[in-house]
Amino acid sequence: MIRNDKNESLIKLARRTFLPWLQLALVGILSVGVAQASSRGQKSSDDLNDQLQKAAAGKLSQTASVDVIIQFKTTPGTRHFSKVSAQGGNLHRSFGAIRGGHFSVPRKGLAALALDPDVAYISLDRQIKLTSTDHYIESVGADWAQNNGWDGSGISVALIDSGISDHADLHDSNGNSRVIYNESFVSTESPADFYGHGTHVAGIIAGNGYSSRYAPDSLIRGIAPKVNLVNLKALDHNGSAPDSNVIAAIQRAIDLKDQYHIKVINLSVGRGVFESYTQDPLDQAVESAYKAGITVVVAAGNDGRTDVDGINGYATINSPGNDPYVITVGAVNTYNTSTTADDVVDTYSSRGPSLLDHIVKPDLVAPGNKIISLMDAGSTLYNLMPTGAVYAATTSSNSYFTLSGTSMATPMVTGAAALLLQKDGSLSPDTIKARLMKTASKSFTAGYTWYDTTENANRYLQQDIFTTGAGYLNIPAALSSTDVMTQAAASPVAVAQTDGTVAVASSVDGTSLIWGNSLIWGNSLIWGQNVSGNSLIWGTSLIWGQSNTQADSLIWGNSLIWGDSLIWGDTLARADSLIWGDSIHTSK
Repeated sequence: MIRNDKNESLIKLARRTFLPWLQLALVGILSVGVAQASSRGQKSSDDLNDQLQKAAAGKLSQTASVDVIIQFKTTPGTRHFSKVSAQGGNLHRSFGAIRGGHFSVPRKGLAALALDPDVAYISLDRQIKLTSTDHYIESVGADWAQNNGWDGSGISVALIDSGISDHADLHDSNGNSRVIYNESFVSTESPADFYGHGTHVAGIIAGNGYSSRYAPDSLIRGIAPKVNLVNLKALDHNGSAPDSNVIAAIQRAIDLKDQYHIKVINLSVGRGVFESYTQDPLDQAVESAYKAGITVVVAAGNDGRTDVDGINGYATINSPGNDPYVITVGAVNTYNTSTTADDVVDTYSSRGPSLLDHIVKPDLVAPGNKIISLMDAGSTLYNLMPTGAVYAATTSSNSYFTLSGTSMATPMVTGAAALLLQKDGSLSPDTIKARLMKTASKSFTAGYTWYDTTENANRYLQQDIFTTGAGYLNIPAALSSTDVMTQAAASPVAVAQTDGTVAVASSVDGTSLIWGNSLIWGNSLIWGQNVSGNSLIWGTSLIWGQSNTQADSLIWGNSLIWGDSLIWGDTLARADSLIWGDSIHTSK
């Protein structure tokens, strides 16, 4: 890995600016470290290569073992595992979902394995952390859906998070838990939620408001209050985990799909992007779930305030939200009103396009700021911020908690997917994604100016396609849609043009036409009335107009985003360790 002096200074700036805030983290995806984007074609990731180079120079031990994820070109068997053993490696877990496994291998053996023709890609077993109600029920139309009988009955959602603790709001009318399966992939912990994040997310999906039932004017419930949950705990009491835990949980969801009727996976977790989604083991795992017929909903990340060298929060989508086949969700601030007229995208919500692959993300946005949901009073998050507790009107003990982040927006969309599946259980992940995106409200204004006290300066946020995606989650409209996908609903690709404008390609594989003016979109056009097919949609004056004097020349012109030096090149140096809790979120 090569770093120039400019990149070293950026890293120092990022650490100096953001790491002190880490002490005050309340919620969100804590994407740890500095992401280094790898080039396609190489068989080991840049962050692993950095270790191997240091070992070769005598700065790290050659014989010390490293935890890695090895993907093979075919489903591995004894022959493949023997090759790893021959290099001194040990298998911890095999993952059919990615044709590979989690291994510990001495550094000196990894270089030889990277040259093996059976090996597709080797990456470090990286650490993942979490991406973390006002009037969100009304904002997305879930109240209308529930009043019309759509409540998630008969549908199971797999929650891959920090676990789920027992809570009265997750029981059925007979007092039985709707968490129908529990398993922990944290070897030292039970499936209970010691961090407090997973229980909160579970409530946004499936809470039935039992603890607030005697206060109907302040009833706190989720999007699909009768859905069943499959608890696949991957993150520990600190809200962190290696890639291998999350991959193992995804693999288990696939394995249990038929037994527990799992239709949706919620992943309010993520980390930085280190390589193309075609190589990243997290992305490959979620694609396996998608291919198995499971709709995968993922948080965009909370790095939208990243402004290292003026990138203004663009290209900060986390993995596996950068995968084109999942539904990636950004966060909206409702300002505690039921109307959407005053709603704006939260400044911490990560923006596209995705690093390296330029996938147009997020796919849509949903409420994510100051969301009230279920609480575990003994959890790490509660002990960090007990003032976030919300007391139910009829109890002496607190049952609810307020958190913010794209973590909270993601289960809104997961709940919506469950409602669509309750109405028609035959819907494919592609049809669900297409309906949610096509029917999303296209009401956002082109941009707005906000004041960020953490930066002590005016910062400009443009509500464009890389900020809002297809628009704002609209559950009634999605339930009314009858569109059926017969092709992959892969998110489109942004393509920089030689004249400084940007076009959107139909799909990652060139076979899908859903983002053009044909097939299911018809005249409604997913991005609103200003977009026509695959034409050049941004540029100096097209989609967002000339009235925005700050029309982000960084993005659309001859700038950092489309150049070689920062976003798309191998010399990326940006910090992911941002904080996005309520303590630094600036209001309108």
